[in-house]
Amino acid sequence: MRKKRILFVINPVSGGKKKTAFNKQVLEVLDLNRFDPTFKVTDHANHAYELAKSAIEEQYDAVIAVGGDGTINEIGSALAGSEVPLGIIPEGSGNGLAYYLGIPMNESAALRRINRFDSVEIDCGKVGDRYFFNMAGIGFDASVSDKFASETFRGPVGYLRTAINVLSKYKPRKYSLKIDGKVYEREAFMVSVANSPQYGNNAYIAPNASINDGLLDVCIVHKFPLYILPMMIFHLFNKTADQSEYVEIIPGKEICIEQEGNAPVHLDGEPMDLGDKIDIKVQSNALKIIC
Repeated sequence: MRKKRILFVINPVSGGKKKTAFNKQVLEVLDLNRFDPTFKVTDHANHAYELAKSAIEEQYDAVIAVGGDGTINEIGSALAGSEVPLGIIPEGSGNGLAYYLGIPMNESAALRRINRFDSVEIDCGKVGDRYFFNMAGIGFDASVSDKFASETFRGPVGYLRTAINVLSKYKPRKYSLKIDGKVYEREAFMVSVANSPQYGNNAYIAPNASINDGLLDVCIVHKFPLYILPMMIFHLFNKTADQSEYVEIIPGKEICIEQEGNAPVHLDGEPMDLGDKIDIKVQSNALKIIC
């Protein structure tokens, strides 16, 4: 029987973790009787996307993202709509999609999932020609992502430090949202569009979101007094954000968000400038993921 050809795409800086011993670990854990691994390391923005696109043309049987949600986004965007599944070795600061899918944070355990080679189809969000698979956002979380992208201190601690710095100066903004034809005017701390329930590190903003229900959950976090912040954090980690009076969740398939002025948007934690109007649509069963 022909061995399955697997491409491991390694982001060397994700999560602030060194990955120099990763190839050796793969050769020790992966079932080499069934799989033929190849390793490539990214060295510039969008390189993971380019490598995954080439992998489709070269008829690889799977592409494995060794990185965080940003690396997953690039590879998933290349593989969406194809028959080539995405595998995940979580190495990011948040690992939101991996946490939701139950993929182990331990490298060896995650590699053993690859050995099983079971896959599921998941929905994705699409903004123009760009995809997201876990979470998109505008407002506070996008401002944190924008600031964090230029930081050299990575990992969850670095992200928390950046979030605290942004929070000290952040002001809520006004948004106009159109969700499946209905218009909502809101002043919000942030607006998250969730495909899966959590940002990462088990912080759940949309506890009832599902990656295969054909819907995206629009989570509007209203302006709130600062003394409420500890309770908001409690709700996030207790999977009860939907019970907060400051959180409004509206499911939808077609979403348009207009903001006053121009502020960054993030797709799976990667900040970008998409202007003052963002149109989002859900695409059902768009990507196969090994889990």
